[in-house]
Formats: sequence, structure tokens, C-alpha cells
Amino acid sequence: MVIESVTRPPWRLHKRVLPQHTDHGGVMWHGAYVGWLEEARVEALAAVGLPYRLMALEGLEMPVVRMDMSYKRALLHGDQVVLLSHALPPEGPRWRWQTRLLRPDGDCAFEAHVELVLVRLDGDRRQVLRRPPPSVASALQLLTQGPTQ
Repeated sequence: MVIESVTRPPWRLHKRVLPQHTDHGGVMWHGAYVGWLEEARVEALAAVGLPYRLMALEGLEMPVVRMDMSYKRALLHGDQVVLLSHALPPEGPRWRWQTRLLRPDGDCAFEAHVELVLVRLDGDRRQVLRRPPPSVASALQLLTQGPTQ
């Protein structure tokens, strides 16, 4: 996976590997990374004034349509990490995220590239939106700018 060069500040989420994140050997289970990636996106949305529940109330969802993950170093029970995420400008209907998990020593333990699409739910039908509605557009733009320092 190629991580794009970005100059904007990243969205940050601090985490600790807890027992529920690990396998029987105390190594972080691969499925737990997916939950952290989602948590990072949901927290960033909330930080720009768009709690995910408001999107859901408007009948909007952002399902993952592609995910590339690269495991660099095992994380163990008790390890502390920071997730550094960048929301990249959309490509057509796709919203792209890049996330790296850094250990306290600065080593990258994991990196991921995730693509989502904005979908409007209409009964049993799902419609991919090429342009977000105004209620969402400004928040998504703020995501790509990164947090204010």
C-alpha cells in the first residue's frame, strides 16, 4: 500500500490494547484493528460537528467498500498507540482515509487505507450519492482539512 504525502495535521485517537482486543497469546487480534479504524472515523466526524447518529437520522450511511491493511509489528496487551488518520479528498463517490498506528517509540505498527461511499437509505434500497447533501458536505470538507491545532 502506498501512503500519500499529506501536510495537513492528522486526526488523533489514543488507544490501549486491552484483553478484549487480543487473542489467547496476548497479541492484538486482527479484527480489533477494524473497530479502531471505524472509531477514529466516527470521532473525527463528531469533532467537525457531524455525529454519526445525525447522519443515520437523515438516512445516510458510509459503508466501507475497500480496505487495505498492512501489519508491521505485533501489538501486545497493554501497548499504547496513537492512530493518526487523514481524510483525503473524495475521488468520485469514494471517501478515502489513511491511518497509521504508532507505538510510543514512533514505530509504525499498522497502516490502513479505507474507502467509503456515502449512501442514502430509502426503504430496502440504497443509493450511492456522488455529492453529499448540504447538511453533510461542509463537515466532510472539514474532515479533509484535519483538526485545528
